[in-house]
Amino acid sequence: MVRPAERSIAHVLDEFLAEIRQELSAKTIRKYEDVVHLLRAHLDGYAHENLSKPERALWDRAFNAEGEAHREFCELFGPEKIPDQLASFLGYFMIRKVVAEPDLLRAAGTVTKKLSAWLAAKGYIDAEAARDATEQGAAAARDLPRADRAARILYDATSEVFVDVAELPESDYLDFEHFRIARLVPGRLWLEVWETGGMRELGPVAVPEDATELLRPGWSISCALARVGKAWRIVEMANVYPD
Repeated sequence: MVRPAERSIAHVLDEFLAEIRQELSAKTIRKYEDVVHLLRAHLDGYAHENLSKPERALWDRAFNAEGEAHREFCELFGPEKIPDQLASFLGYFMIRKVVAEPDLLRAAGTVTKKLSAWLAAKGYIDAEAARDATEQGAAAARDLPRADRAARILYDATSEVFVDVAELPESDYLDFEHFRIARLVPGRLWLEVWETGGMRELGPVAVPEDATELLRPGWSISCALARVGKAWRIVEMANVYPD
């Protein structure tokens, strides 16, 4: 039978912050507190989707209970659940749900990297999980602000595209989707699109050179595309997601 963890995520995160407060400046501590608060929100809101059937049954009972019996995800499960959730926290939650500014995006990578190393040092997660999570945090600290800047450049560029997509033939318009970057050169990129029978490259898509300096193959762009003249252009823009 699956039982609540003896040391919950909530308890361990409080312990982490208590130790960090003894080491860092007040300004830096606030960033750590903000990121940990957001990580808890992500775990409480989404991590139950990846539970096993017995774990999900435990969560259902506790989450739907009333009064003092009610428990959130972070109050039920232990810190070994954290590493598997960091990719979605950094790559989806911080970009799409929080719509965080570059400074907070960078802090999210730094804090999760520090947290992962701390969890391993305390024996809460194994060394391999800590290594993978630390690498994710380091990559996020580097890539998330770049992706955010690229998304802003691409969004601004859509104001220069004058086209009524309602008048375009179906073959010249692709509705909103997450398109993976296959390759790029300054000012142009090629995206992977699904067609019957498999994936193909679509392009070149004309974009500002400033954007291609920031983007990387394998990253995804959430956007809508239209063929304007001889070139494909981004006509609606949402987010860029590092791989």
